[in-house]
Parts: sequence; structure tokens; C-alpha cells
Amino acid sequence: MSAEKPLPEPTPAAKEATARGAGQLLVELGPIILFVLSYNVLRRSRPDDAIFIATAVFIVSTLAAIAWCWVRTRRVPPVLLVTGVLVIGFGGLTLYLRDENFMKVKPTFVNIFYALAIFGSLLFRQNIWKLLFGHAFSLPDRVWNILAARWGAFFLFMAAVNEIIRHTQTTDFWVNSRLFIVYPLILGFALVNLPLTMKHIGQADQGTDKQGA
Repeated sequence: MSAEKPLPEPTPAAKEATARGAGQLLVELGPIILFVLSYNVLRRSRPDDAIFIATAVFIVSTLAAIAWCWVRTRRVPPVLLVTGVLVIGFGGLTLYLRDENFMKVKPTFVNIFYALAIFGSLLFRQNIWKLLFGHAFSLPDRVWNILAARWGAFFLFMAAVNEIIRHTQTTDFWVNSRLFIVYPLILGFALVNLPLTMKHIGQADQGTDKQGA
């Protein structure tokens, strides 16, 4: 029986991108963590204002994360920039109109925006997923398209999850679901797609992409 072919070693660029991605995830998670913590602390003493104060904390911490990225690297990740614009927009409406529904619907718009960006880029043969991560991973175009389509569908799924939660659950549950449902789902989906990436890494479009995924 022939030995199984070992998975190719990640390139230095891939390792660097993985480390940078982990750091970026922490930057993106930071405002969410502060949002959830501030809400849970404040809802005991100021239940009527907790969601609004937590929203203000979320806006300020998101702006701080953007500023930190710019100071450190002189660039802001597109995902964080889009998130920042939507947080300011929907968070601002939440505070101005004193209506928490604007903050609750924000994740739906964020996920739909990402899905439309991905499927729109595929429609025009400009895979945005490859544009974002192609510097780190050398993969066949067919695999990039598979990954993009999967993530586009996943973002639509996450938009539906948010709508179900906000229409059927309490504000307490919705706030805490940001940490205990949403991010575990994202991490789990990323891990599910990791074998496909590792199987084809380093192949690019040199004939090897004709094999099945």
C-alpha cells in the first residue's frame, strides 16, 4: 500500500497571512467583546439604557480598532473598513432614534453585503475572495471559485440566522449570540473549508486543478 502523499508545507506568505489573519480576528473581535460585556454589566443597573450605551461603546471601540490598524500597518483591512462604516451608520441611527432594531439588523446587512460582493465578483469573473487572499495562498481558480461560492452562501445563511434570532429571541439573547453563536459558526465553517485549501495549496493553474476537489 503506497504511503499517503503529505500535505504541502504552507508558504512563508501563507504563514504570515495566517498570523496576520489571527491578529485581525482579534482586532475585529475586540469591539464585539466590549459590546457584549458592557451590555451585560449595564443591564443590571440601567436596563433601559444598556443597549444604547453598549452601542456607543461598540462604535468607539470599532473606530479605535480602525485607527490602531492604520497606525500599525498604514492600511485598514477592507472587511474592518466596511464593518466600521456600517457600525457607525446603524449604531448612529440606534442612538439618534433610540431604536435598538437598527443595531440588531446591522449584521443582516453586513452579511448580505458580503454575499452580494462575492457573487457579484464571480458574475463578472473577478473573484473578490481571490483578490483578498490570493497573495497568501496559491490555488487553482476553480478552487477559489468554490471557496468564494461557499462563503457567499454562508454569509446569506448568517443573515438568515440573525433575522431568526432578532425576531424570535430577547435582546439579551441577541447580544450574547454575537459571541456564543455567530463567531463559533464562522470559525467552524472556516475549519470545514481548510482541507480543500490545504489539498490544493501551491497548485495554482498549472493543470493540477483538473483533479476533483
